[in-house]
Amino acid sequence: MKRHRKAEVRRKTKETEISLKIDLEGSGKHSIRTGIPFFDHMLGLLTYHGGLDLSLKAKGDIGVDAHHTVEDVGICLGDGIRKALGEIKGIQRYGMAVIPMDEALASVALDLSMRPWLTFHMKPRRSRIGTFDLELVEEFFKALCNHGRMTLHINLLYGRNSHHMVEAVFKGFGRALRQAVSVDERSS
Repeated sequence: MKRHRKAEVRRKTKETEISLKIDLEGSGKHSIRTGIPFFDHMLGLLTYHGGLDLSLKAKGDIGVDAHHTVEDVGICLGDGIRKALGEIKGIQRYGMAVIPMDEALASVALDLSMRPWLTFHMKPRRSRIGTFDLELVEEFFKALCNHGRMTLHINLLYGRNSHHMVEAVFKGFGRALRQAVSVDERSS
């Protein structure tokens, strides 16, 4: 029997207000509005490749900087994944993906271990894509790991185009997550 794993998360701070709904049994449908177009695009790819449904509305102090919004979205997504999973039983638990995006190649491995850890190796050639500060990619995944209580290793093996590099990482995370949350009938 297919389990239906969903969660809702709300977060309000001085800097941000976020509401998130996640369905791990989804099909990649998403409605994402953070006010940060490149980040919305990456989250959409993560959702599609993760095979989950995501509704996300975030308001933040992006006139100052996108840091709080990106980090808090990571917090909420991590919380949502953890809540939707419930007990870490009857799932694959581990996931890995090696994703090419044209000339870029990313390796992403995760363990839904309840032991937060991030190893992050990505050195894009540019510091920004549009107005999006690429430092925030690591901040997003750090918050997601800590609140999703997962071990995550992200290694960008090579690439030239910064957009392709980041895209390979987000797609890779989606694919690895999809594998890790998959039901394992042998241990259910």
